[in-house]
Order: sequence, then C-alpha cells, then structure tokens
Amino acid sequence: MTGAQATPQTGKRVLLAKPRGYCAGVDRAVQTVQEALKLYGAPIYVRKQIVHNKHVVSTLERQGAVFVEENEEVPEGSIVVFSAHGVAPEVHEQARSRSLKAIDATCPLVTKVHHEARRFAADDYDILLIGHEGHEEVIGTSGEAPAHIQLVDGPEDADKVTVRDPSKVVWLSQTTLSVDETMETVARLKRRLPLLQSPPSDDICYATQNRQHVVKEIAPECDVVIVVGSRNSSNSVRLVEVAVDAGARAGYLVDYASEISDDWLAGASTVGLTSGASVPDDLVTEVLDHLAARGFADVTEVTTADERLTFSLPQELRRDMKAAAARAAAGQSDELAASAATG
Repeated sequence: MTGAQATPQTGKRVLLAKPRGYCAGVDRAVQTVQEALKLYGAPIYVRKQIVHNKHVVSTLERQGAVFVEENEEVPEGSIVVFSAHGVAPEVHEQARSRSLKAIDATCPLVTKVHHEARRFAADDYDILLIGHEGHEEVIGTSGEAPAHIQLVDGPEDADKVTVRDPSKVVWLSQTTLSVDETMETVARLKRRLPLLQSPPSDDICYATQNRQHVVKEIAPECDVVIVVGSRNSSNSVRLVEVAVDAGARAGYLVDYASEISDDWLAGASTVGLTSGASVPDDLVTEVLDHLAARGFADVTEVTTADERLTFSLPQELRRDMKAAAARAAAGQSDELAASAATG
C-alpha cells in the first residue's frame, strides 16, 4: 500500500488500482478487428462480442464491424473474426462450410485451456470445468471434449459431481473467475475426490488475478469501490464481489461515469477505482473527472504488479498484412522504375 492521505481541503481521496483495464488478450482482440478493417475494408463480421464491453463494441461498430451471434448470419465468403473468449471446434467447421475467411482472436490463455481439455480427454480423463454456465468461454472449452467435460458452477456444485474413475479426474477453469471462489470449489471437490489432479499451469489468467489482488489491497481503506466494466464481463463482476469481500463498505459496477449515483458517494472519504480487463482507460479517466468534480480530487495510484505481456496478432491476419505490405512495396518499386524510364 502507498499510505496515501486524504487532502486536508476536502478529506476526500481516490485510490486508483493498477493494474486495471486492458489485458494482453483483450488488446490483441480489439487490435485484430481494427487491423482487419484497415486491411480488408468494412464490413468485417465478428461472431459474438469481441470482448465483453459495451463501449468497445459500439466503437468498433462505428468503424465498420458487424457483430453477429452465429456464423449463419455472415454472408458466404465474407470475413469473420472469432471473439477473445474462444469457440468450439464445430464453429470452425461451420465457417469452413460457408467459405468464410475466419480470423481467430481467441486469447492465447484461453487457447491453452482448450489444449489442456483435448489432451486430458485423449487420455480418457473426466474433466471438471469450473466456470459459469452459459459463458462463451465455457461453451467453447466444453466443445473441445463434450463427452469428457462436466461443468462445476461454484462450490455448491461440487457435491453433485459423478466420475467414472476417481483416479483419473482433473479440474480446469474459466480464465476470468474469482481466484478465491475457484480455490474454494477445488477444496470442496478434493474432499470428495482426493486424487483430483490440477491443471499443469494456472488456468485463471494473470490479468484477472492481478486485478483482483490490487482490489484486495485497497478495499479495506475504501468506503466505496467503483469498477468500470460491463455486466456481461465476468472478470468485472468478480472485481465488485472481491472488493466487498475484502472489506469495502460497498461496490458498484458502471459502464460510464454518468451511471455513478451521488448517493453512493454521500459520506464517503475514500473511493477505490478500478476497471475490468476489457475496459479502455479513457473510461476510467472520465470517472476520475466525475469524482474530482465532487471533491475527490486527490488521486493516488496503488500498484501491485507490472504487466508487460503482449500477444502477437492472429497468424492468418499477420500473413495477409505481410502480403499486403509486400504488394505495396512492389507497387512503389514499379512506380519508381516507370518514373525513371520516362524521365
């Protein structure tokens, strides 16, 4: 912690969490749509929301992205981008059957969980997938090995699990869960299944863990914690829960500063502020301006981790970008040659 003090003038302060906002997987996914629009031109079709953020989706729509629910809505032969949350193998098959050019923007950390699911299924394990029913990431992972995967939606589901061989069971998880709740679920499962194996590496993504950790640090000092994020964003919803569990008197989730109620701030001296992993930082800046206008002008950034991870763009997009750059360079060479010949 920083030991930040409230300003003498107002007695009000903001503890600004860092890390917050975009993670590497979200940044890659959003860039994928933007670069595809530049390279191929609008419209570019995107299956599901590219990331779970209302502002990001509306911004990309204005730039020419068309968001659809299923491949059937994409005209045959068009370009479709798969969202950061991952898709089941059958979605790739559907795209091929419609001659769609698919660009897979699945977060590499989600892809890792898909690889684990296929590997354990090939070894005939029962796989207990800890996650939220209906979440796109869970649907995509389950589709890798539906005959082997059972969903465990929280600790209360642990007692309902049945397996074929208690010595051949492994748990995997959705990448955006609460770390504490996931570990509670695993503990409950292990009481029934002592030989339950863990994934070879942590499935909950680094960004989710980092954002939860810094919120735990600031929450005990906060009267209110405001999380910027959309309601369909699992990691953003978890941040509100983590804040309250860690000692904040109240926690709220907002898409925009305009959604903040003055009633939330009444009597508060310390406001915590963070954002989910799919939230651009300009939305946080707007909240800071909103709070400053109400006397919360003293802002101290509390940092618990330094994130430097980046992911390269999908290989199919990089390949086409490289080819386009080569064509452009060849065209410039031809123009120079023609100019020299006529000169």
